[in-house]
Amino acid sequence: MKLSVWSSYYIDISPEEMVLEFEKYGFRDCELSDEHSLALMKRGDPAVVGAEFRSFAEAHGMDFSQGHLLLSARICEEASRNEVLRQLDLFRAVGVKNAVLHCQSGINGLSFEEIFDHNVQAIRILADHVKDDGITICLENLTGPLTGTADALIALIEAAGRENVGICLDTGHLNLCDDRDQAKFIRRAGRHLKALHLADNDRSGDQHILPYAIGSVNFQEVLSEVKALGYEGIYNLEIPGERRAPLPIRAMKLDYIRSVFEYLDQITG
Repeated sequence: MKLSVWSSYYIDISPEEMVLEFEKYGFRDCELSDEHSLALMKRGDPAVVGAEFRSFAEAHGMDFSQGHLLLSARICEEASRNEVLRQLDLFRAVGVKNAVLHCQSGINGLSFEEIFDHNVQAIRILADHVKDDGITICLENLTGPLTGTADALIALIEAAGRENVGICLDTGHLNLCDDRDQAKFIRRAGRHLKALHLADNDRSGDQHILPYAIGSVNFQEVLSEVKALGYEGIYNLEIPGERRAPLPIRAMKLDYIRSVFEYLDQITG
């Protein structure tokens, strides 16, 4: 099990400093956040900058096999989608294999069917851009009808008709839905499950917190079901609710994370 914390756990330091912090505390896998992606993209040509960052990360034993595409992106609008395409050029150079995407659920004046079709067209464009690079576009479950269930995500995948489109399960988002059965979602996602956002909440909001605090996600069930699929990606925690602390405190939390997931790994076989 490759344990990961997404890079914006260290949102307040540079991409290189982030790598050094994770290295210091023994983490070797990470999801590259949209914030650190933007910081890199501001430096110039994404292909050049990405290759330089990859060399730095590899020299320090870090692998960014997963990345989060821009949270602000409105993929059905050409100008915004072009920024995502540029970010995919960065991901290609960094070595990202699973690129997590938020679909665009709100488009004024359009019916659900029209919004669905616009998203399908956008997904095809993004998937085709990286089809020869071993990169999968991973549609993340949110909380609305467009992407709130595994069935909804599979409908988008089937309509897009591209082999390099999959699913990212966000356990925190699913916990906020009426049907919050994690095991059911994972089994339905099946072979399409390519990425994970592990986070907890108490259902009062998307708190993005660690397991076994005040949240209600059953992480033993989640890991058992994911392992049963033969999932090969990283077990990535997306936990912005935990980063409002000095660096030494965040380091202590990393020790807690490792201990929790060593325990879960043992009891889930």
